[in-house]
Amino acid sequence: MVAARILVIDDEKNIRRTLGLVLEGEGYEVAAFGTAQEGLAYLEKDGADLVILDIKLPGMTGVEALSKIRSSQTDYTDIPIIMISGHASLAEAVETVKRGATDFFEKPLDRDGILIRVANCLKQRKLAQEVQNLKAQVDSGHEMIGKAPVMHTLFKQLEKVAPTKSRVLITGESGTGKELIARALHDMSPRRDNPFIKVNCAAIPGELIESELFGYEKGAFTGAKGRKPGQFELADGGTLFLDEIGDMTLSAQAKVLRVLQSGELTRVGGQKNIHVDVRVLAATNKDLEKAILDGTFREDLYFRLNVVPLYSPPLRNRLADVPLMLESFINRFCEENGYPKKEIEEETLQRLCAYAWPGNVRELKNMAERLVIMSGESIGIDDLPEAIAGVKPLPSAPKFEGPKPSLKQFREEAERKYVLETLDENNWNISKAAQDLQIERTNLHKKIKSLGLKKED
Repeated sequence: MVAARILVIDDEKNIRRTLGLVLEGEGYEVAAFGTAQEGLAYLEKDGADLVILDIKLPGMTGVEALSKIRSSQTDYTDIPIIMISGHASLAEAVETVKRGATDFFEKPLDRDGILIRVANCLKQRKLAQEVQNLKAQVDSGHEMIGKAPVMHTLFKQLEKVAPTKSRVLITGESGTGKELIARALHDMSPRRDNPFIKVNCAAIPGELIESELFGYEKGAFTGAKGRKPGQFELADGGTLFLDEIGDMTLSAQAKVLRVLQSGELTRVGGQKNIHVDVRVLAATNKDLEKAILDGTFREDLYFRLNVVPLYSPPLRNRLADVPLMLESFINRFCEENGYPKKEIEEETLQRLCAYAWPGNVRELKNMAERLVIMSGESIGIDDLPEAIAGVKPLPSAPKFEGPKPSLKQFREEAERKYVLETLDENNWNISKAAQDLQIERTNLHKKIKSLGLKKED
């Protein structure tokens, strides 16, 4: 685990020395300064996880420094700050709390009291970050829903791999819920109480991806005014999810490979090796094996990431889950917008279940929100866009006379009926029918021949 860095600002040399010995003895990293100006300069440059600040300081007072930290535009406005003083009045102590101090204690210093306060403040900050992460999960609709066979298979795989330290590569089309799978792996793992950090590799410009992942030192490049930890450091002890890993630059891939091999990283512009304990999950909608042949993805990194492969199935392969997901999304959007619960008319639901959903779960979620907002007391066919309203519901199961058919006979007859209906709807235009069936034109010709279909049928 990366040691918490504590900044001590006190004009008494003995106090700085005592705090340094006590805190470093517990494994903390300590930086100590005698003036507020020196301490704030360090904070802006190198950052810290907690500040211990004396109220009475020469020049800028501790109270003034406290106000400056809380009102600044830096990344450290939420940092815990413990105020100390040997001569402060009760009114001054109250004033520091009003200005944003996290805690306050008086001199002379008590070793156990210091360590308890420091640990509590760091724990409080960690809990606040976890609450923020949980809120983000709730806002994103963090829930995996599904009863289709492909989802049962996926759930069983998650139960096996989640408790391990193994790396996982999640593949699947855009919008199928790869991030939900990654979050489930984290939530079901021993790391669940530690950070889950997501990095969208496709959303970060190539020239910035390395500084985002590994952090940077002051002066590493134009605009680097201070030290900044990267996402690997922030995920220490937890899980780092590299989404759209196929869009990462080759240079960044080489550095990620080094971290996976050694567990160590170096910030951009830095020399010091930093050890991190991070479980890496990755996801992509690209064919990485083809990318390897094209020279845009490292083969050694692929094998490091692809320890356990998981596939996120497209929604068209689990249309039986559409009613469950629609109900969940619609109830959620009704609640968020203050609407009474809305029901979907049966024929409307049939058409929604027959649609192929090329945008997968993301498209379904957006459609549910649209239907909630634009519909009346219930959701009917008139509320559907033409692309879905015009979809013919799936045909009913074929009927047989006589003995109960085998599963193979049932499947063949159902396929024959569905293909024939699709051909009739398109007036036997093979190209259009193949598009509706989402198969290649040549494959449809083979189907017609193998099923013995004729236009006069």
